[in-house]
Amino acid sequence: MSRLGNLGARLYRGEVGYDFIGKRKIWYGVSILITITAIIGLAVGGLNMGIEFKGGAVFTTDVKAKISTSQAHEAAVEASGHEAIVQELGNGGLRIQITEVDTAKADAIKTQLSQDLGVPAEKINADLVGPSWGEQIANKAWTGLGIFMVLVVVYLAIAFEWRMAIAALVALIHDITITVGVYALVGFEVTPGTVIGLLTILGYSLYDTVVVFDSLKEGQKGITKQTRFTYSEIANRSINSTLVRSINTTVVALLPVAGLLFIGGGVLGAGMLNDISLSLFVGLAAGAYSSIFIATPLVADLKERDPQMKALKKRILAKRAAAAARGESAEDEHDDQPQDAFPEDAETAGAVVGQRRQPRGHGRTPGKR
Repeated sequence: MSRLGNLGARLYRGEVGYDFIGKRKIWYGVSILITITAIIGLAVGGLNMGIEFKGGAVFTTDVKAKISTSQAHEAAVEASGHEAIVQELGNGGLRIQITEVDTAKADAIKTQLSQDLGVPAEKINADLVGPSWGEQIANKAWTGLGIFMVLVVVYLAIAFEWRMAIAALVALIHDITITVGVYALVGFEVTPGTVIGLLTILGYSLYDTVVVFDSLKEGQKGITKQTRFTYSEIANRSINSTLVRSINTTVVALLPVAGLLFIGGGVLGAGMLNDISLSLFVGLAAGAYSSIFIATPLVADLKERDPQMKALKKRILAKRAAAAARGESAEDEHDDQPQDAFPEDAETAGAVVGQRRQPRGHGRTPGKR
């Protein structure tokens, strides 16, 4: 078995682990800091909306220009009076995108570009995009996002419980905010591809969260009939038992997206790939983070407010204190926990987080007591 596979097995059995729930305030603080940074970037710099949203003109030519892209950029800005985006095409031609340009002005810009680029005017194609089209896309995207959020909350409330539905919603909002904030900070152009990427990451983020929630749902069965683990401890075990799975699925998903972003967009200069790849890359990473450090700890916080969970925690702490006063382990005391309340490896389920659990002695065989 590989080292990672062995680690995953030990995490699942509870032999090792990290106290995610116990240190949740640290990760809450990290998330708040990242979110505030994203919001500040959005408020100060704003989003660099693409031509599909602002409206404008796109000039393309398949004839190699006599000037460089930087010179073409200066010529486009001078001819239009607006900021321009110039990209070199694979055939040596250029694609010049200028926002907020109407039909009358587009003809004059085309003529000027023909002279500056050294390309005949008939070899330059001019496409005009109206801002109303981009506005329709944005409205439909917001509508789709709202419907998605409602359906997610309803489904999770039915399949799990309302606390998990709220936690998942907070995690999704967290992921979207960070992704949009990164776009504002780096200045990447927001296009319909970006919108598609944002909607796509919601599914990935929700998948990781539901995997942990499903493990937590199984682990909390019969929780009030035992006095070994609090709800937070069971939640922490659920995160650790699915940790390697979450890491594996996230890394596998990030690798091709990273190829699009860093190699396709950065090395090869295919800037249009950045539209969707950046949103996918940031969103996938944020989704994996939020499912582990935000969603499940938030469920534990909400659940621990329940009177039954408060009473259970009080009984467990009292039992442990009494056992410690006698110099014994609380795990050695008789417990009325049903055998199927936890996985078959419950012998190691209550391991001290981050440490190897020593097997119980007294010559007893694990099972019903």
